Amino acid sequence: MALESLRPEWEGLDADLSPRLPFRSPLWNTFWCEHLREHRALVRDSLCVHAVRDAGGKLIAVAPMVVTHRPSMGPFQVRVLQFLGLDPNITELRGLVCRPEDDGAVFDALYRHFVSRDGDWDWLRWGGVRQGGAIEQGLSAAGALKQTEIPVLTLPLPSTWDEFKGKLSRNIKESLRKCYNSLKRDGHEFVFRAVERPDEARPAIMLFFKLHAKRSHEAGTIVHNDVFRAPRAKAFLLDYAVAMAERGLLRVFQLEIAGVVVATRIGFVFGSELYLYYSGYEPDWGKYSVMTTVVAESIRYAIENGFKLVCLSTGRDVSKTRWSPHEDLFLDYVLVSPRLRGRVAFQAYSEVLRQSEPGKPVGKFLQLARRAW
Repeated sequence: MALESLRPEWEGLDADLSPRLPFRSPLWNTFWCEHLREHRALVRDSLCVHAVRDAGGKLIAVAPMVVTHRPSMGPFQVRVLQFLGLDPNITELRGLVCRPEDDGAVFDALYRHFVSRDGDWDWLRWGGVRQGGAIEQGLSAAGALKQTEIPVLTLPLPSTWDEFKGKLSRNIKESLRKCYNSLKRDGHEFVFRAVERPDEARPAIMLFFKLHAKRSHEAGTIVHNDVFRAPRAKAFLLDYAVAMAERGLLRVFQLEIAGVVVATRIGFVFGSELYLYYSGYEPDWGKYSVMTTVVAESIRYAIENGFKLVCLSTGRDVSKTRWSPHEDLFLDYVLVSPRLRGRVAFQAYSEVLRQSEPGKPVGKFLQLARRAW
């Protein structure tokens, strides 16, 4: 596979980026292709990986992509060129693996290549574009349409926990006091641990699935989807987590009370950075804000173990913004093929998304497409 042949160089390139995101790594993309790439009658992903090298042959960018065909075969299919990671937010940010200083040269090379092959795709979804960078400027000049904004939130870490706490806002300080004091007031003591051994990884992830699902079913609070409901989504994360544990790069943070794990959050280690991924908890313990305690203890763990940065993942929900993090903004763009087929296909598919009834997108798309052609 092309992903495997690029692995050593790709890993070196990925190590130069910050914030470090699991979704850019060859390991993540390899397991994604194994478990989540589509090959069904309604949709098929054809792997399409691009490597960009400088004049001296050094790898300066990887564009791990697929051409997604909907339906899989036939004259009325649409063909979307896009980065790996089209899933129910398992992959939180998709896009190019490239140092910011190389963005301009890499965009020029890839754009020329894509335009020369515009008969192979109807539109191109270019995700993970740094705000204000050369790729955003290039896509805007090419007439691409901006779709969504994805903030990535990070916390630069000081050398001590007390120094970190001292810089927090009064509101979050008060929230932390309530978290710890409410447990003490009701006679509860907690144990916080970081699971990292390979032989403990699978049970820890299986418990995460259980608590993550319970969190999604809790009423009267912020809605959280059960992202790993599908069996293949579970299989993907299990394989990736175990592989990370075998490399010493997995941390599954757990909060235990009276011998029972009541809250958990997954973490991935990348050099001096820690990425906090999805979480879950027992709803019965929600009144104690156990997830806030898990995040606080995870940050304390990172500081005490010499990490320089914690990534709180993507999104601006209050559980992240309350820590006053730094924000890096990434954008998603759509570039429609200049060919008539591409324009018609994009218009028809967009109409499907606006008007189709649940469960009947393909039939309506075919009806629209036949009229368009």
